[in-house]
Amino acid sequence: MGLFPKGIKDYQLDAMGNFTVFLDRECNAKFENELHYDRNVSGRLLYGQIANLTGVSAQDLFLWFPVKGIRVDVPSSGLIYFDVGVVFKQFSVSLFETPRDCLAVEPPEAAASKSQYGKLRYRRDPGDFGRAIL
Repeated sequence: MGLFPKGIKDYQLDAMGNFTVFLDRECNAKFENELHYDRNVSGRLLYGQIANLTGVSAQDLFLWFPVKGIRVDVPSSGLIYFDVGVVFKQFSVSLFETPRDCLAVEPPEAAASKSQYGKLRYRRDPGDFGRAIL
């Protein structure tokens, strides 16, 4: 199953089902929607689902939403559900049969902060405090 993109360096899994996946870099992978993966993705494997997921965001209508969990129906209905907090996004399981290429990109929040706040930032020099300007 290709829930994770190509480029996994390593992973850890404990007896309780808690896992961390280590990727080469932050990246995006295109399924039906675009998914963003942080360098480290973690969660908990449970029967038919991944809970407490961190490190994955899904894009929908130019907005990025953190994916909090993923589940499948048991027995399988052929659908997979991504919990993005407000709703569950539904996809065909067949989209995830093979891992996708991991395309390097800036993290979504970094791109958003640049567009919202502009490029220039000013920092006050404490040594200039009280200096008269002529």
